[in-house]
Amino acid sequence: MAATAAPSGAQHAIRYGDQEAVAVEVGGGLRTYTVAGEAVLDGYAEDAMCDGARCQSLIPWPNRVRDGKWRWNGADQQLALTEPEQHNAIHGLVRWLAWDVVHKADASIELRCTCAPQSGYPWRLAVSNAWSLDDGGLTVVTTIRNMSSEPAPVAAGFHPYITAGTPLIDDAVLTIPATTRILTGDQQTPVGSEPVAGTAYDFTEPRRLGELEIDHTYTGLTRDRDGIARLQLAAPDGRRAVTVWVDDAYPYLEVFTGDALPDPGRRRRGLGVEPMSAPPNALASGEGLVVLEPGAEWQGRWGVTAGSTGNAGG
Repeated sequence: MAATAAPSGAQHAIRYGDQEAVAVEVGGGLRTYTVAGEAVLDGYAEDAMCDGARCQSLIPWPNRVRDGKWRWNGADQQLALTEPEQHNAIHGLVRWLAWDVVHKADASIELRCTCAPQSGYPWRLAVSNAWSLDDGGLTVVTTIRNMSSEPAPVAAGFHPYITAGTPLIDDAVLTIPATTRILTGDQQTPVGSEPVAGTAYDFTEPRRLGELEIDHTYTGLTRDRDGIARLQLAAPDGRRAVTVWVDDAYPYLEVFTGDALPDPGRRRRGLGVEPMSAPPNALASGEGLVVLEPGAEWQGRWGVTAGSTGNAGG
């Protein structure tokens, strides 16, 4: 009898020193990432189906498209409503596809899939994720190539949940290097924006998260000289800290405290920190979209560093 496949397909472990990550066939993302045996990503079990989009790839759009409707070059497009309770198309088209191994080494792996033309998105894309571990932690480089004969609008994102080892994220200390929060309406698509200064959502200086519920896109990211922006979640004593860093291909970070997750036991166990190249509803608004000519590529880079307070990679 053939062995039963895991819900997330083939499992691909990579290791470097005391770091280990498991990339998966379904969605081309990560199921787990640990350092010295301690979870850095709040992932999921091998015998479980990915829930809450945990570290899945969100391509060719992250977040939501209101009513799944958008228009391109005079033609109306209708995407499948994959978030029916809010009447939205959510998180792109590749998160449940099978991804093939292009290259595998002890500390790195590259996975690739083809996003075929379909109703609401009539372009063919080749997408790859190159995951690697080194002294700086975990890095992923994503490449999107337009394989169609017409220019293709694209955006990208990821959906990791991070943990600094606290039972709930309420006790963790959060730093978000962003000046602006995008405001959303009843379908969680943008209706405006506001400065975070003076509001409950200002984490430009480290402070305890507490019971605050967040499911918002942050932008106006503060970057280092190398163009890297860094969000950090730390244990109260500072001995464990997890930093998510993004390059300038990702001007937006969705921060999600997990209160809306269907399983109450999963809520607020990890903090969703989603690098995004465009904001919610980007296909409809055009904001942040990159238009790839035939054969052209887009590339973005982000990663995770685990250590103590002040330890940040990238």
